[in-house]
Amino acid sequence: MTSYVIEADGGSRGNPGPAGYGAVVMAASDGQVLAEAAEAIGVATNNVAEYRGLIAGLTAVLGLAGDGARVAVRMDSKLVIEQMAGRWKIKNEGLRPLAMEAGALVRRLRVTEWTWIPRERNKHADRLANEAMDAAAKGLTWKAGGSATSGGSGGPAAGAEGVTGAGSAPAGTASATRKPSAAKQTDLLDAGDISELSAPTASVATAQQRGKGTGWAPPTRVATSLLLLRHGETELSLERRFSGHGDAELTPNGLAQAAAAADRLSREPYRLDVIVTSPLKRARQTAEAVAQRTGLDVDVEEDLREADFGDWEGHTFTEVQRRWPAELAAWLADPTVAPPGGESFATAAQRVQAAGERLVERYEGKTVLAVSHVTPIKLLLTQALLAPLPSLYRMHLDLACLSLIEHYADGPAVVKSFNDTSHLR
Repeated sequence: MTSYVIEADGGSRGNPGPAGYGAVVMAASDGQVLAEAAEAIGVATNNVAEYRGLIAGLTAVLGLAGDGARVAVRMDSKLVIEQMAGRWKIKNEGLRPLAMEAGALVRRLRVTEWTWIPRERNKHADRLANEAMDAAAKGLTWKAGGSATSGGSGGPAAGAEGVTGAGSAPAGTASATRKPSAAKQTDLLDAGDISELSAPTASVATAQQRGKGTGWAPPTRVATSLLLLRHGETELSLERRFSGHGDAELTPNGLAQAAAAADRLSREPYRLDVIVTSPLKRARQTAEAVAQRTGLDVDVEEDLREADFGDWEGHTFTEVQRRWPAELAAWLADPTVAPPGGESFATAAQRVQAAGERLVERYEGKTVLAVSHVTPIKLLLTQALLAPLPSLYRMHLDLACLSLIEHYADGPAVVKSFNDTSHLR
C-alpha cells in the first residue's frame, strides 16, 4: 500500500526566465500534508524547474520516512512523468543530469506510480512554486505559511527555499491566476468562440535587475514547427451550432477555404514534412486538400478531434440556453465542467497535450501541419503559452485559420502566429 504522495511543479516566467519549484508530500491514507518545499532557482526553463520540484519531493520523503518508503508521484509535467517512467527518451542533454539525480533518489524508494495530472489538480505545488518566485522577485526568501524573509546580500540570485514538516501552517494564498468571472458575451466553439473574462494577475519578475537576463533570448536549436490549421466551413458552423464529434462535411465555401490554405502551404516559405489530422470528416477534407497540393500522405491523430459537446451537439447557443440554462452557466464558468453527456475542456486538454507532445517527440526538427478544430488548437496554444486553462475562453479562431508554435529542444515553446487568415482574403 502506498504510504506517501508527492505532488510537484515548477515554472519559469519567460522560459527560460526567473524560475522556481514547489513540492508537497501528503499521507496517502488521508491527504494530510506532511512536508512542503519551494525554492527560487534563478533563470531556468520550465522543464528544469519541474525536475527540481520532483527532486525536492523525493528528498522530502526520504527525510520523513527513509529508504524503502512507498510513494506515488503526481505532476502536471507530462515530460517529467513519462521520462521518469521510462516511456520517453531524454533527448535534451541539459535535463539528463537532473533525471539522473532524481533516478538515484527513486532507487532508494519504492515508487508505485508515475501519474500525469492536469494543472487544476496540482494547485498546491503550483502555488508553492509561485510563492517562491514572488518572494525572490522582492529580494526575499520563501518560508512556509506564505511568509518571506529578507534574502540578505545574496538576494534572489542565491535562491529562496524552505521545507516544512508535519504540523506546519498551510502555505499562503499567493497565486498566479484568478478565477474567471461569469461569461457575459458568448459565441459557440466549433461554430464560433466563447468569450469570458480571465487573466493572469501575477507580475513577471524582472530578473535583469539581478544581472540574470530576461529569458527573452533567441532559440538556440532547430525548432519542431507545429502549424495548426482549423478546418473550413460546415453547415453547422455556418448556422452557429455546437459541432463536436458529429461528422459534418465541408460546404462548397469550406472546400474553397481548404483549397486556399492548401495553395498557401504548398508555396514558400512553407516546407511541410508531415500532415496529421483529426479523424473527423471536416478536418480530413481540409487536410486532404493540402495533401493533394504537397504530395504528402495524411496521418490520422485521434486525439486531435474536437471536444464532445454531448447533448448539445447540433443545437444553437440559444437552444442550449433555453433547455439547459444551469448547465450552460456552469460550463461557461469552469473548464472542468462538461456538457451533459459530453467532455470538459480540462479532460480534452489532457488528450490534446498528449497528442502535441507525441508529435513534437516523433517529428523532432520537422515542420508538421496539424489539421484540427477550434478547441484542440486553442488548447495547444494555451499550453505553449503556459496560460491558465480558462484563457481559452478569451481566444478567437476563424475558420481555416493558421497558427504556428515552434518547439525548441532546449526548453521553450514559442507562439509565432495566431489566427492568420491572410490566405482567405
